[in-house]
Amino acid sequence: MLPLWTGNEAGRLVRIGIFGGTFDPIHVGHLAAAVNAKAGAHLDKVLMVVANIPWQKEGLRKVQPASERLALVEAAVSGVEGLEASDIEIQRGGKSYTIDTVLEIKKLFPDDDLFLIIGADVAYELDTWDRVDDLADLVTLVIVNRPGSVRPDNLGERWNYLEVEVPSLDISSTDLRARAIEGRPLDYLIPSAAIRYIREHNLYGPRET
Repeated sequence: MLPLWTGNEAGRLVRIGIFGGTFDPIHVGHLAAAVNAKAGAHLDKVLMVVANIPWQKEGLRKVQPASERLALVEAAVSGVEGLEASDIEIQRGGKSYTIDTVLEIKKLFPDDDLFLIIGADVAYELDTWDRVDDLADLVTLVIVNRPGSVRPDNLGERWNYLEVEVPSLDISSTDLRARAIEGRPLDYLIPSAAIRYIREHNLYGPRET
């Protein structure tokens, strides 16, 4: 599944947002961050990139198969203008490193501007990422921040970045997985199409006793 846009159209620079995640499951907080980043950074598209093997979570807990998480994201963004699900990391296989994804997108669209959408908490962890200096040369960061949050102070001169304020939605993926397991309501926490997929495919299954 390649991105749906056609890149540099009529000589105009296209501004492409990259929003990666495990999305286990995707929820309305992710969508709120994506649409606010799109508006705040004047992006043409936001690519919701589903991690194949999220190395930060490997061994810590069971993660749903990438194909199922992709199906959830596809359902969640259906009908949302400017948001698109991407399986670029799934197609590549192996562990998911942001730099590899950015390099692949840059190869496809060399003349377009790339923006990496991250949370303020993630900004503090950037120094632990793979080939971070190369990444800083390729993207502008879009840091989504909740009202009243502290601005990251570790970016220095290495990064080009801008900040976008998003609504304070305190939604926990851990809680959502527990709700799905126990059959508790997911309404207004997860997009309805994604809820239907979870229920129809028994994604998280009953809690073992």
